[in-house]
Amino acid sequence: MAQGTGSINSDYKDWEWSDDAGERARLLQSPSVETVPKNSESQGNGLGTTSALGAVFIVVNAALGAGLLNFPAAFSMAGGVAAGIALQMCMLIFIIGGLVILAYCSQASNERTYQEVVWAVCGKVPGVLCEVAIAVYTFGTCIAFLIIIGDQEDKIIAALVKEPEEVGSSHWYTDRKFTISITAFLLILPLSIPKEIGFQKYASSLSVIGTWYVTAVIIIKYIWPDKELVPVEIPTSPSTWTAVFNAMPTICFGFQCHVSSVPVFNSMKQPEVKTWGAVVTAAMVIALFVYTGTGACGFLTFGAGVEQDVLMSYPSNDIPVALARAFIILCVLTSYPILHFCGRAVLEGLWLRYTGVTVEEDVVRERRRRLLQTISWFLLTLLLALFIPDIGKVISVIGGLAACFIFVFPGLCLIQAKLSEIQETKAISWWAQVSYGVFMVTLGAFIFGQTTANAIFVDLTA
Repeated sequence: MAQGTGSINSDYKDWEWSDDAGERARLLQSPSVETVPKNSESQGNGLGTTSALGAVFIVVNAALGAGLLNFPAAFSMAGGVAAGIALQMCMLIFIIGGLVILAYCSQASNERTYQEVVWAVCGKVPGVLCEVAIAVYTFGTCIAFLIIIGDQEDKIIAALVKEPEEVGSSHWYTDRKFTISITAFLLILPLSIPKEIGFQKYASSLSVIGTWYVTAVIIIKYIWPDKELVPVEIPTSPSTWTAVFNAMPTICFGFQCHVSSVPVFNSMKQPEVKTWGAVVTAAMVIALFVYTGTGACGFLTFGAGVEQDVLMSYPSNDIPVALARAFIILCVLTSYPILHFCGRAVLEGLWLRYTGVTVEEDVVRERRRRLLQTISWFLLTLLLALFIPDIGKVISVIGGLAACFIFVFPGLCLIQAKLSEIQETKAISWWAQVSYGVFMVTLGAFIFGQTTANAIFVDLTA
């Protein structure tokens, strides 16, 4: 993308909110990224510390997560392995394109986080919408994490107490609501209260190991299935043509690493758009293999009867799968505080801008407000997780928001960036890039509208 001579940062400060509010909340930094201070000379001078290879693994880590548990069910909804892979491949073109656009706009605007880029390039209204979307998305993801904990604990407890799975728990201390609550209060809440979350860099490697192990187990279980496994029906086409779109939220949720990609780009030793394109292409191909292996093998093992959380389809007494469940629980326990920190930071930034209070003036009340925000966030996510039956219903809602981060906001940024360029004549490449941006916004809006409407009128009202 050729960078024009016009400024795209002219209306970022036109809202009469506190100028330094955004600096207080270094929002949504990638777990393994060490950033440098933002200034006019920090771009492209090698001030970052991350190599291109290191950036590949950070982006892969940001993309991979507990969302892979829902991919076999997504393949079932899409109508089979061929349809699921084809849908991923088509969407991957725009997923990679969105990541490149964000790097281009970050470099042009000299901003270092996703929402700051949207603020700078698109203005105040899209900027606020972006921050609100991030807060809602992280809130929903935290709910999904708690549901996943409950799913895995149910199976582990059933194996330990040797109770029949179809009967359910007969003891209060093995009840799902109790086990989720006690785990959340003892482990998640204490990790969510601190102001900083420096431990997140260690959680990153744990998440990578856990997701790769889960994928390996699912593939091995397909190649060498259990003898007692009953043959199942394997759909080869979707039930209806609209059913294909129901798989999109899972794919968007799985590949959504765009919010944390901007800090990763700016942490590189040589933050160049061309190099970044190679980095994200390699990262997304790796993520594609992981998600395809999990989705295809999990779907082919259980067919149309696969659970929304694929690990729930395996018996409780399977040792390798039990270890996979333990890995997932550990991953989620360390990921929840990170997502909560991101959402809390967005809310904090919005509050400071709204009140016009500077960072220095607000230090005294920060701790009290942080405790209130953390406890409120924690209790609301826990309450919703206790009464929502499976992660599929949550992912169907927040997957639409993920589509906004992948398609809508990057598309808007590209359109606005190209429109701000001062050119006497518009080249064909200029028109092509603007058209591409319009198509991204249109596609993202369609995915968001369709999946959200389906989630509200079908899943949540069922």
